[in-house]
Amino acid sequence: MSLPPEKASELKQLIHQQLSKMDVHGRIREILAETIREELAPDQQHLSTEDLIKALRRRGIIDDVMKELNFVTDNVDQELPSSPKQPICFDRQSTFKKTNIDPTRRYLYLQVLGGKAFLEHLQEPEPLPGQVCSTFTLCLHYRNQRFRSKPVPCACEPDFHDGFLLEVHRESLGDGTRMADSTTMLSISDPIHMVLIKTDIFGETTLVASYFLEWRSVLGSENGVTSLTVELMGVGTESKVSVGILNIKLEMYPPLNQMLSQEVVNTQLALERQKTAEKERLFLVYAKQWWREYLQIRPSHNSRLVKIFAQDENGINRPVCSYVKPLRAGRLLDTPRQAARFVNVLGYERAPVIGGGGKQEQWCTLLAFLCRNKGDCEDHANLLCSLLLGYGLEAFVCVGTKAKGVPHAWVMTCGTDGTITFWESLTGHRYIHKPINPDEPPLAEQPKPLYPYRTIGCVFNHQMFLGNCQPSDAVETCVFDLNDESKWKPMSEEAIKSVCAPGATTSLPPFPPLCASTIDASVTSNEIEMQLRLLVSEHRKDLGLTTVWEDQLSYLLSPALASYEFERTTSISAGNEEFQDAIRRAVPDGHTFKGFPIHFVYRNARRAFATCLRSPFCEEIICCRGDQVRLAVRVRVFTYPESACAVWIMFACKYRSVL
Repeated sequence: MSLPPEKASELKQLIHQQLSKMDVHGRIREILAETIREELAPDQQHLSTEDLIKALRRRGIIDDVMKELNFVTDNVDQELPSSPKQPICFDRQSTFKKTNIDPTRRYLYLQVLGGKAFLEHLQEPEPLPGQVCSTFTLCLHYRNQRFRSKPVPCACEPDFHDGFLLEVHRESLGDGTRMADSTTMLSISDPIHMVLIKTDIFGETTLVASYFLEWRSVLGSENGVTSLTVELMGVGTESKVSVGILNIKLEMYPPLNQMLSQEVVNTQLALERQKTAEKERLFLVYAKQWWREYLQIRPSHNSRLVKIFAQDENGINRPVCSYVKPLRAGRLLDTPRQAARFVNVLGYERAPVIGGGGKQEQWCTLLAFLCRNKGDCEDHANLLCSLLLGYGLEAFVCVGTKAKGVPHAWVMTCGTDGTITFWESLTGHRYIHKPINPDEPPLAEQPKPLYPYRTIGCVFNHQMFLGNCQPSDAVETCVFDLNDESKWKPMSEEAIKSVCAPGATTSLPPFPPLCASTIDASVTSNEIEMQLRLLVSEHRKDLGLTTVWEDQLSYLLSPALASYEFERTTSISAGNEEFQDAIRRAVPDGHTFKGFPIHFVYRNARRAFATCLRSPFCEEIICCRGDQVRLAVRVRVFTYPESACAVWIMFACKYRSVL
C-alpha cells in the first residue's frame, strides 16, 4: 500500500523527530568512532556497512529504536490472551501485513496450503454462493497458544489457505529473554497438535482427525523453510484409515543465523523416541506386575473396572493418569461449581461405532474434546477433575458402573475433614457420600444414597492410581480412606510420574488453555427468541388460531430464567418471590397464567421447538385456546468458555377462564 506524498513526508518528519529526541545520531557517531579505534586493523582502509550494523546491534541501539517506534496495528489483531487466535495475514513474499511482532522472539510461521484426497467428499457438489454447506475447521495448539482456521466448504480438495504465527520461545513458559538459537529450539519437544473438525449444516460437529506435527525438521532445512505433506488418519475405529492430506509449509522468523544439519535433528528426534519408548516399556512391565498382585488379593477382582490404560482418538493406549492434569481457567471461571456447570453444558455424545456390539471406548485428548464441544462421560470427568485440581482440591476420577452395570466415570473430591463428595460431570449435580455399614443390625438406620453409582473399580488423578480392594465394590459400602492400603491398592507414584509428569515423555499431548466465548449472549438470545416467535405463530396458524404476543409479559419471564441458571451453578435458589409477585400483578383477576421453562445446550431454535412440542405441558401453552389469549416467550443464553452455552427458554400464556 503506497502513502500519498503529504502522508509520507509527515511520517518521515515524525520518525526524524523521534530519532532526534533519542539523540540516535550522536550515539551512532560515538559507536562509529569507538568501532574504528577498536576493530579497524592497520591494513584495513574502511569498515563495511555490515560491520557497522553489527556494532549497533551489539550495543542495543537498534533494539532501543524499535522499542520506541511503536506502530499501531488494526484492532482485529489485538485479541485477549485467552481468545483463540485467528490466522495472521501474510502476502506471497512472507512479508508481515498486520501483526505485532517482537523482533527479539522466535516465531514459526505455519501455512496450510490446501488439502487433497478427502475421498469421503469426492461426490460433494460445489456449493452455490450463499448456500449453507458442511465445513472443515482446523484447530491448532502449540505451547499455550491456540488458533482456529477460517471454515472452508467440505470437498475432496478443501481450499485451506491459512497462516498461523506460533511463538516458539516464550517468556511465560520460563524460556528467558534471550532469543533462542537452533540448539535451544531443538530441545523444545512440544509438538503442534492439529485437530480437524467437520461442522454440518445443522451446526453439529464431528471429529475428523487429530494429528501431532513434529515441526523441528525446519531447523535442518535450507534457509529455515520446509514443505511437508501431512497424511491425516481417522479417529476411533478408523484410526488406521487415511481421511485426507494437508500441504503444510513451515518457516522460521527471524531467519536462523546458523542452521543445524538434518542429521543432528534426526538424531535428536530418534533419541527422544527411544527414551520415550523405554519409559513406556518399563511402565507397562510395572503395570502388569501390579495387576498380577491385585488379582492375587481376591480372584473376583478380575471382574472389577480397574482401568490402567485407555485408548485416545488415534487408537493409542495411554495411562489414564495422563488424561488428567491441574488446569487453571484464568478469569474465565470463578468457582469450582461454575467449572462443574461449564463441563455440564458441553455436549454428551458416546463414541460412534459402526454396527452393533456395545459401547466403543474412546477417551479424547483435551483439545479434541474442546474443539468438538462434546464427548463421552470419561472426557467430561477428566476435564472436571483437571479443573478441580486447578482450584486446589484433592480430586480424582472414579471409574465404575451405574444402574444395570453400565460403565461410567465421575469425579470425587476428598475434603480435609474427610468429607467425600461425588460430582456428576454430565449434570453438574453433587452428592455427599456416607457409607453404609454392612455389619450394623438390620433395624439400624442407614444413610440412603442419592447418587446413581453402583460399583467402583478404581480412582486416579495426575499423580495417583488406586485399585479398590475392599470385599465389595458397591459404592454405598465403600470407605474412601485412600491411605489405607488394605482398602485401596496404590500404584507407585514414581512409576506414574515417569510417564505422566509434564515433559516426562514426548508422546504426551500438552494441555491447551481454555478460550473465552465468542458468542454474544444478548444478540443470540434475541435471534433465538425471534425464530421461536415465528415458529409458534406458524404452528398456531396451521391450527387455525391467531397469535397475539405480549412483550411486557415476555420481559417479566427474564428473572425466572436467570434464577434457574443461578440455581444450576450454585445449588442456591434466589429471586423466585419477586418473579411470582410480578406475574400476579401482570395477570388480571379471572385470568389464568401458565408457564413452561426448558433448558438446552445448543442454539438451534427449530430443534428446540420440536423438542418442546413433545411435552404435553408446553404444547398446551403453545396451542392455547380461549378468550383474550396472550402469548409470551423469553430466551436467555448464558455463555461459558469454549463458546459452550446454556440456553433457557420459557413459554407462557395468559387467558380469561371461561367455565
